Amino acid sequence: MIFLQRNNKSSFNFPKVLNFREVTKSIKPASLKNTCRFLVLGMILILQTSFTPSSHNLNTHDFHTSLTEMRYNAKSKSFEISLRLFTDDLQKAISANNQNRKIVIENTDKNDALVEAYVRKYFTIINPKNQRIAFQYVGKENEGEATWVYLEMPVNESLNGSRIQNIVLFDMFDDQTNIVNLFFQNQKKSYLFNSKNKVFTIEI
Repeated sequence: MIFLQRNNKSSFNFPKVLNFREVTKSIKPASLKNTCRFLVLGMILILQTSFTPSSHNLNTHDFHTSLTEMRYNAKSKSFEISLRLFTDDLQKAISANNQNRKIVIENTDKNDALVEAYVRKYFTIINPKNQRIAFQYVGKENEGEATWVYLEMPVNESLNGSRIQNIVLFDMFDDQTNIVNLFFQNQKKSYLFNSKNKVFTIEI
């Protein structure tokens, strides 16, 4: 696994690349159907990271998916969150949310405020008291055809019973699916968000 150092914005490390074994070993589906679904999505994630600009058209793709990791840092008592999104999909979504103004996502752009606003709108965690849990926007980074968005969420109490919603890009694509892998101490939970499953209750 490769880690990104972000000393200029935060003291913690975010995972940049996940292997298929790590994505799938934490999934414990209740049925064979769900198992197959996760395996297919895991393979898709491998394929999308293996393409290079010379062998793949960066402007189009036949599937719409994202991968999010939430890792608990006991030292800082916070969750380090990374979202991996197709850059072209993210650009289209932010543009549609800003009067169709052309948006280009690059490492040197000045669009962090737009990216942050979009993610905050569609990625939320609600505690058992029905209060939104606040998180900090750390930054973003382009990697090939993808953009990583980094967040940090301080937690003062257990997330058990909280509700997580990840409908990023659902406003753009009917077939959008979002995988969230949550790591807390020695526990691993995985959630698959789609048009029929937009909210999950965290049990850790």
